[in-house]
Amino acid sequence: MLGLLVIGIVMLFSTSAYARDSHGDVYFFIKRQAIWIGIGLVACIFAALVNYHFWQKTWWLWFAVALAALALCYIPHIGMRINGSRRWVGYGPITFQPSELAKIATIFFLAAWFARSEKPDGNVFSGFILPLVIISVPAALVLGEVDLGTTALIGATAFVVMFVAGTNPLLLGGLAFATLGGLLIVATQISERMGRLSAFLHPQNYKDDAGLQQMQALIAWGSGGMDGLGLGNGRQKMLYLPYAHTDFIFPIIGEELGLRFSLLVVFLFVVIIVCGIMIALHARDRFGLLLGCGIVSLLALQAAVNIGVTTSLLPNKGLPLPFISYGGSNLAACMFGIGVLVNIYRQGILEPPPVKRATMQAKVTPRI
Repeated sequence: MLGLLVIGIVMLFSTSAYARDSHGDVYFFIKRQAIWIGIGLVACIFAALVNYHFWQKTWWLWFAVALAALALCYIPHIGMRINGSRRWVGYGPITFQPSELAKIATIFFLAAWFARSEKPDGNVFSGFILPLVIISVPAALVLGEVDLGTTALIGATAFVVMFVAGTNPLLLGGLAFATLGGLLIVATQISERMGRLSAFLHPQNYKDDAGLQQMQALIAWGSGGMDGLGLGNGRQKMLYLPYAHTDFIFPIIGEELGLRFSLLVVFLFVVIIVCGIMIALHARDRFGLLLGCGIVSLLALQAAVNIGVTTSLLPNKGLPLPFISYGGSNLAACMFGIGVLVNIYRQGILEPPPVKRATMQAKVTPRI
């Protein structure tokens, strides 16, 4: 995590000076990101020290807070409308994205719900329908903000947690196809999202409008090659690639530092994923297992989608690259998740419990 944070702050320093909304201050985004890193470190340390069962007991509180924060996005003068989406709540210079809190609260709820019993819940209503109905409330509020990417991320994370919890795979498979179809139908009804899908399918026809970001990202990758142009020498950040300091910062890494450094970033995410999975598997109880799997899947899916979008493997979605892209609320939420994983590790079972002597194979002494 610290390695990704260092890479992120260095690349933000290289790219943010050319951003349109820097307000004439080349250090504008650096200063704001530094403040959020401080907040994230406090959240990470707090989560690492607090017993993770605290979130099991208070999941309802964080779920209610997340719903209230999402509702604020729809209130005029509180919810901020940027680029056609109401994803932010702000007052003056202070802004926050409630969907980040909703992601964590959803994981808390699912882990606590399925940890009520140490065995999978075979009841279709309580083990499948009811939890889906509950998580559909924050998902619907996020979808109403016109944030299809975060809605899909919440659904995919819920899918992973429910799969690990032992939910019927046939039900989950049907749910996945139905959700994907529903999102595609919604996307076709929104002109901006439909333009992104069309640009993904036919990039050459939309390279000057809906497909501009991904085309310029490919140019950045091609310009960087294996060794890169050198730190600070990238050209796409000079207003050619929109949002080069947020969602599309990964191609700038490839352009300036080359393919080798880009693969290092991917490797660091793989390390976090592998270590997170091992921590979850060695958790002391079922809640720790589900909570750890939920947080790991949230970080892994978000990183995979961002990398897939910036390399034109997926349609354009507004998901930042964890720990690297500019964005305070997402950064703090990801660092909080790492802190929770550290706490699960601190209380985990590092070795299997010793076998009782009575159950061990006794050494038979032959009779004389």
